[in-house]
Amino acid sequence: MIKTKEMIALGLMISVLTACGGGGSDDSTEPEPPISEAPTWTAGVFEDEDNFKDRCENPRSGNDINGNPWPDQAGSHLYEKHWLRSWSNNTYLWYDEIQDQNPANFGLPTEYFDVLKTEELTSSGAQKDNFHFFQDTNEYQQRVSSGASSGYGARFAILQSAPPRKIVIAYTEPNSPATGQSLTRGAEIIEVDGAQVSNGDANTLNAGLFPANDGETHEFVVRDLGATNTRTITMTSVTVTSDPVQNEQVFNTPSGKVGYMQFNTFGTRIAEQEIIDAFVDFSNEGVQDLVVDLRYNGGGFLFISSQLAYMVAGQAQTQGRVYEETVWNDKHPNINPVTGEALEPTPFYNVTSDEATAPGGTLPSVNLNRVFVLSTSGTCSASEAFINGLRGIDVEVILIGGTTCGKPYGFYATDNCGTTYFTIQFRGENEKGFGQYADGFVPSSTDNGQDFVRGCTVADDFDHLLGDPDEAMLAAALEYRDTGSCPTTTKVSKRHSAKRYISDDSLFKSQRVQQRLFLEQNRIMNTPKELKQ
Repeated sequence: MIKTKEMIALGLMISVLTACGGGGSDDSTEPEPPISEAPTWTAGVFEDEDNFKDRCENPRSGNDINGNPWPDQAGSHLYEKHWLRSWSNNTYLWYDEIQDQNPANFGLPTEYFDVLKTEELTSSGAQKDNFHFFQDTNEYQQRVSSGASSGYGARFAILQSAPPRKIVIAYTEPNSPATGQSLTRGAEIIEVDGAQVSNGDANTLNAGLFPANDGETHEFVVRDLGATNTRTITMTSVTVTSDPVQNEQVFNTPSGKVGYMQFNTFGTRIAEQEIIDAFVDFSNEGVQDLVVDLRYNGGGFLFISSQLAYMVAGQAQTQGRVYEETVWNDKHPNINPVTGEALEPTPFYNVTSDEATAPGGTLPSVNLNRVFVLSTSGTCSASEAFINGLRGIDVEVILIGGTTCGKPYGFYATDNCGTTYFTIQFRGENEKGFGQYADGFVPSSTDNGQDFVRGCTVADDFDHLLGDPDEAMLAAALEYRDTGSCPTTTKVSKRHSAKRYISDDSLFKSQRVQQRLFLEQNRIMNTPKELKQ
């Protein structure tokens, strides 16, 4: 079975020394405990990160979500910043591109973390590292273990970032406040707590769209899909559990059965069992083609991505093949510095993990030599590894939609003092040694075997529900399957195609608001677009 590891690197615990008081005469005084010397900075000199690990300004008490005691000891923000510096210098993929700055010149550890990254650009002029962020550890652990986070169970798509702004719902989670108000994909948000979305106060929109806590009640004016009139509703934020696999179905076409599933995240362990259940159905139905809708899938666990690829391709095409090779910085050519284990390629996993309902069980598969993938700029990380891994063994991927986000990189989520940090630590390469897609996979009329993938450029269509065969991307995939070519005209949403997808329950959220994406006065967090008043 697959033995998944907790994605948190635990450093060595450093004891805080105290002195015992001596007994003697009545006028003796108990000596003060020695005070640890504060860490100091010398440019270009890096102490072992373990010297600073878990030395916290505000040590936690109690246990983590798995019942293990927190390892925190008394320390300071300066210790936390020195740990970040040494840890980044040791494990960051581009450690030699970080400008070494004195930690004492920064305030909070998270402020210092912001600068511990490369400022280099890709060949297209984009930031080389767009994936440097942090989250509150409790929220991260809750998300990973159960897929739960605070919100309404609605994923919002920002179609227009500058006034007149436009926001619609991309999809909703079952049994959530959003579905309780009969909200569906395509519903437009007109007003939040009295502020017009088009040109209203961004702070009011922030607070209403992305509530910070459970139990917040906010008022919305919405226009439902296909409606001309608006309606006013109220929603109270709750902890919502994400349903990774939705809209699973099989289409009976004249040329055979086509399976479809909307797969929203690899980032929760419940995703493993849900895709297993879906593929059992696809196998029983005898599907001859498959459409995997990853348009909103921002990534997650690589082992689940590998399992999905196996379930598409089957044993004969994957046995003994490499799904992904992880390449670390030049300090670690052979040993994983987080786990201490020898670096070995990730295979195409053909069994369930030790997290599954039935650990060690053989995975189902549909044994296909091609797969249709629906994509947008929100298709990222483990979703791109799925594309790249299959292409590495010559399973054809037909890409329908938009260019993916461009993240051939990964990390081990690492906790220190209540904050979980995510810094790029390795690059993933497929069996053919390709992993250079920092500008994303591009749907194209030609296939170069690398970042250009045969397929069709099709805008997201918010005038149809996901899984509707008339929805533009799915319709294009079905037409391409029948004709071998893209539609001459694509069905583009009358409300415009989404430029970027923003969610109140995304796995990868803005570091500056700790797992909540907000609209700001001057920009949208985690996007290069400007949001102007």
